[in-house]
Amino acid sequence: MVSIFLVTVALIAGMVGCNTPSPGAEIWDWYDLDAVRNNLAASCLLMCNLDSTTDGYKELASETANQGRGWQPIGTQDKPFTGTFDGQGFEVDDLSIGRLDAGHVGLFGYVGEKGVIKNIGVVNGYVVGEYCVGGLVGINWGTVSNSHSEGSVSGSNQVGGLVGGNGGSVSNSYSTGIVSGDRHVGGLVGASTGPVSNSYFTGSVSGESRIGGLVGGLSDTTVSNSYFTGSVSGSSDQVGGLVGYNYGTVSKSCSSGSVTGDSYTGGLVGFNRDTVNDSYSSANVTGRWLAGGLVGQNRGNVSKSYSAGAVTGDMDVGGLVGRNYDGTVSNSFWDTETSGQHTSDGGTGRTTAEMRDIMTFSGAKWNIIEVANPDSRNPSYVWNIVDNMTYLFLSWQP
Repeated sequence: MVSIFLVTVALIAGMVGCNTPSPGAEIWDWYDLDAVRNNLAASCLLMCNLDSTTDGYKELASETANQGRGWQPIGTQDKPFTGTFDGQGFEVDDLSIGRLDAGHVGLFGYVGEKGVIKNIGVVNGYVVGEYCVGGLVGINWGTVSNSHSEGSVSGSNQVGGLVGGNGGSVSNSYSTGIVSGDRHVGGLVGASTGPVSNSYFTGSVSGESRIGGLVGGLSDTTVSNSYFTGSVSGSSDQVGGLVGYNYGTVSKSCSSGSVTGDSYTGGLVGFNRDTVNDSYSSANVTGRWLAGGLVGQNRGNVSKSYSAGAVTGDMDVGGLVGRNYDGTVSNSFWDTETSGQHTSDGGTGRTTAEMRDIMTFSGAKWNIIEVANPDSRNPSYVWNIVDNMTYLFLSWQP
């Protein structure tokens, strides 16, 4: 009887191993990772880096896998991933996905409301899909945190370097590389109705409409303590260094690099219909129509924000705002020298020397304090400045 019991225990232990993940399952190779789809409510731990030399790569994650379609994303709309996947700081390298006609494309395709993805990186990835395409997650309704992606991501609609569509939350994460698509394209997130915080993107983003360095389209939610640096280009409208289309709140965030669009082009936000506060842009902006150093067109509220990049265009061009249409702009400034623009449809123009003077901003009741040098931060204040030496910067900035 004892022998039979031990054999039974051994068989059960084998059944709940990595090949059929259960709570606490360990992921050691691509076969283990692939088996996560067999128990989408599992709690899994990535135990090592996975790459092209790891068992199961050729069959499951290479460009020739699955009849040339590469990795099959984990989770679908009908059967979403609702478990917890903890990467423990390890990375999934060399991921290849080529599914031009598919939606919900990424390492994870569809993450449900209870799903948690954390502490994982997708590096040297090549991901192609049609809609809801991301380097890590195609569409997220749960939680993505402390994660990153590096590589190339492309698709049609809702395309992001890390997450394609986000209705959950994304925090403490970043993406680098090349992201391209048609509409709702962002360096980190393509389109978001859930908060994005403490995150960034570095690289290039391109598309047609609603293109952003961090988020392509933002609705009824927030982007905070986040930044973009690199290049953003849109062949059509609503192109922004941080957010292309904003119907939410952009706060304590910034952008740098270059932004190019046809219309509704802004260094921080292309088209603002809600709120921008305590943010800035030093990006150079080029747009044919409705181009602004901070916002291309404003139909919302802009406050305590500034821009310092060059701005060029043909019509409705402003140092801070290209056109303010039934919106408000308060306690905000732009550099008339670096922008090359002496007018703006909102905001106050100041010289470079004035933009580096704490009195310009403290007089407008900004939450600002002088510090000795850029490496000496005072996080008790939103803004820090080395008086008469630097532009003001956000105290959380790296």
